[in-house]
Amino acid sequence: RSFYSGKKAIRNVADTKGMKIRVQQSDMWVAMMQAMGANATPLPYAEVYTALKTGVVDAAENNWPSYLTSRHYEAAKIYSQTEHSLAPEVLVFSKKVWDGLSKEDQAIIRAAAKESVPYMRKLWDEREVSARKAVEAAGSQIVSDVDKKSFSDAMAPVYAKFAADPKLQDLVKRIQAAN
Repeated sequence: RSFYSGKKAIRNVADTKGMKIRVQQSDMWVAMMQAMGANATPLPYAEVYTALKTGVVDAAENNWPSYLTSRHYEAAKIYSQTEHSLAPEVLVFSKKVWDGLSKEDQAIIRAAAKESVPYMRKLWDEREVSARKAVEAAGSQIVSDVDKKSFSDAMAPVYAKFAADPKLQDLVKRIQAAN
């Protein structure tokens, strides 16, 4: 996920200071923006285009395909490749449905999900490339000279806050090790 704005390029975490940035309705997303010095503005996704157009928010953040399909590029022409977060794609079942499956069916689903990962990643990469080309052709300014380390450094208090939850400690460590 990266930031986009109609007002200015975001090249480092200091550029977000005081900006009203649309986030998902989530304590973690609000904490992330606050750690950057931005004013987190939780809004439903369906309201983002209008909020960008009318100045209710200065910026939003998402991936290339969403920036294109939501037409946010029309309201926020500057896409800064901050890549400040990565949202995993997950397969979710209700516990009731999962528990109702046989062990054999559960194993088949797990194997199929694992087998699909490289294919899904390839499709996603292709979709990102085509979306980027489309928004560039539509006149969006792409900012790639970004200090990504400034964003990860700003997340230290967010990691500390959410890693205090014993259920999340191992996950946070694995995420940090992957970077």
